[in-house]
Amino acid sequence: MNENKKEKNGETPPVLPPLEFSSLVLPFFSQGLILLGQMEKEKQKNEEDKLALVKRMIELLDLLKEKTKGNLQTDEEQFIEASLHQLKMAYMEKAEIIKL
Repeated sequence: MNENKKEKNGETPPVLPPLEFSSLVLPFFSQGLILLGQMEKEKQKNEEDKLALVKRMIELLDLLKEKTKGNLQTDEEQFIEASLHQLKMAYMEKAEIIKL
């Protein structure tokens, strides 16, 4: 993703909150409000914005994995590992970092 490209085009790059525990709660909270009709979905984002948000979701899952280390059952650990692996591979392919 080329952040400088966005700034040159006069677009403001998306502002993401710091990576902390509240970042784990916020997506669930926001999705709940959307489903209840109390919050509108954001307008369609361009591909770079989507990739930045997917990258943040990967970071959040990595944080969740780190914060729950030693407290998960084996199947839960395997699930988060498999989910992260699949999401990272899909992200890298979409971002054209790798070709599958």
